[in-house]
Amino acid sequence: MKVEQLYQALKKSQEEKGYYFNRDKDLVFELLTALLLNKDRYGYLACPCRLACNDREKDKDIICPCIYREPDIKEYGTCFCGLYVSKALHNKEIEAEYVPERRPPEKIF
Repeated sequence: MKVEQLYQALKKSQEEKGYYFNRDKDLVFELLTALLLNKDRYGYLACPCRLACNDREKDKDIICPCIYREPDIKEYGTCFCGLYVSKALHNKEIEAEYVPERRPPEKIF
């Protein structure tokens, strides 16, 4: 799959759920490229902002969109990576905030 195809597919499916790509398209394409690299490497779209261990079961919390996306966006307006943002941030109604790592330390390899 090409980056542009992934972009179009995710944009459509995620906007329907209220999640938008960051307005910084260069960042978005960099992250999507890294997701595709991880798919080639591990067989799944592991978060490019976290270390995956090549074990789908252990990494299931960081398969994009990760389980931390919803609480991050709800609290900070963006996910940890900055790939996805809330509608309010997308519409420039709020400012982006620093997003701390939610992944438990025991899951970080």
